Amino acid sequence: MREKTTRRTFLRTMLGGAAAAALGPSALLQAGRVRKRALNFVFFLIDDYGWMDLGANNPHCFYDTPNLDRLAKSGMTFTDGYAANPVCSPTRYSIMAGKYPSRVDATNWFSGTRSGLFNPAPLHSNMPLEEITLAEALQDHGYKTAFLGKWHLGHDEKYWPEHQGFDTNVGGWAVGSPRGGYFAPFDNPRLGEYDTASHLPKVLTDESLKLLDQFGDDLFLLYLSFYSVHTPLQGREDLVTKYEARRKEWLAADEAQFGPEEQVWPGAGDRRVRIRQCHPTYAAMVEAMDEQIGRVLDKLEELELDDRTAVILMSDNGGLSTSEGSPTSNFPLRGGKGWLYEGGIREPFLIRWPGITDPGAKCDVPVTSTDFYPTMLDMAGLPLRDEQHLDGVSLVPLMAGGTEIERDALYWHYPHYSNQGGFPGGAIRMGDWKLIERFEDGRVHLYNLRLDIGEREDLAFAYPDRVEQMRAKLHAWYKEVDAKFLRRKGNGPEPWRPE
Repeated sequence: MREKTTRRTFLRTMLGGAAAAALGPSALLQAGRVRKRALNFVFFLIDDYGWMDLGANNPHCFYDTPNLDRLAKSGMTFTDGYAANPVCSPTRYSIMAGKYPSRVDATNWFSGTRSGLFNPAPLHSNMPLEEITLAEALQDHGYKTAFLGKWHLGHDEKYWPEHQGFDTNVGGWAVGSPRGGYFAPFDNPRLGEYDTASHLPKVLTDESLKLLDQFGDDLFLLYLSFYSVHTPLQGREDLVTKYEARRKEWLAADEAQFGPEEQVWPGAGDRRVRIRQCHPTYAAMVEAMDEQIGRVLDKLEELELDDRTAVILMSDNGGLSTSEGSPTSNFPLRGGKGWLYEGGIREPFLIRWPGITDPGAKCDVPVTSTDFYPTMLDMAGLPLRDEQHLDGVSLVPLMAGGTEIERDALYWHYPHYSNQGGFPGGAIRMGDWKLIERFEDGRVHLYNLRLDIGEREDLAFAYPDRVEQMRAKLHAWYKEVDAKFLRRKGNGPEPWRPE
């Protein structure tokens, strides 16, 4: 095994152990920046992967995720990491642009329009070419950039990855799910012809490993955006068989798999939420994806790139628990994909920065997907682009051991009726407190997430002053980002509007 010299080891050698220990995290970081090495990036984005689907977050997880757990043990887990939106395209936009999607009306999956009591807000279904994407910012400093997997940020070809800062595009185009399914032929204009036994997660990873070989000494961003674990629910037969057997061992014959969820709008149907992880096909999809992440991590070690490559992982929205087969459970989090409850927006959120993040470290400071853009530039020692990543904050101080960043609130804006039954609304989190506002009638709910992570005890009537403060701040943010709201449907009633 080759000996590795970490940044902290280097700093302690240069400064002396006692002197380095006496310095705070920010001072250590500033000293390290003077001699900062070039840094590569591997970014794993998983689709519809819930916070409780990760073994590192859930000791009773039904799914085997040894490689994701390995990544968590070697880096930092942000326990309160969030997606900017409860569905996919807006969160993907927020990562690429460093902005809340409400600024460009990219507030639902492209092009998801569904009416309920009211018509949804206007939806812009392409990421504007005027955005200087994260990939373009890295390209400007000599990075080779490669995108693999799900894009879903524009229907027209001119908005696909190769026109948004990526030198290579494998599999990224308009759609949000694999049109041909997870086994070849894939019916994808950015994928070639493959043997009918070919499995999409492995195909994307095979191409990723080839690219890692080709990058050589070039700086790179490898952005592997799995279609997994989005529907259709299709798994490898060997893994499905494994989890069918496990299900029989784990699930009592009379054990409830589902619980009630609110009926939120006419036509939504009777909603139930899965409260027990036990779906064999979904489990097979999770493990197959985890295997491929392990192959990339192994390749970084084989090429001796692991000590100069930051690895990042998150999901674009919460696990699918109330619709389309409801294959996973986010319990004790409430709701799931398409909902403003924690199950829809709290995500697996991992960063391994060699020499900076302590192995197995955990951070409970609330962070969100807009933060990746400035964080990655800062990690690489590159100039920030404050006019671009307006809503992102660098997480470097947290990874260096700090406990605060300069932000007092996180915001969400979802003026749509979700496919999964979720209601149109907005939300704000300040410290331990979260307020949700419904756009049909303006009702609000207040939760203390430290005491009630499942959002079961509505404290709005008990803390009217807090409600007023948080609601005023949320409304001010609506104005700042020019947020759009529900529209009248035919001759129906006028929808609620914020003051």
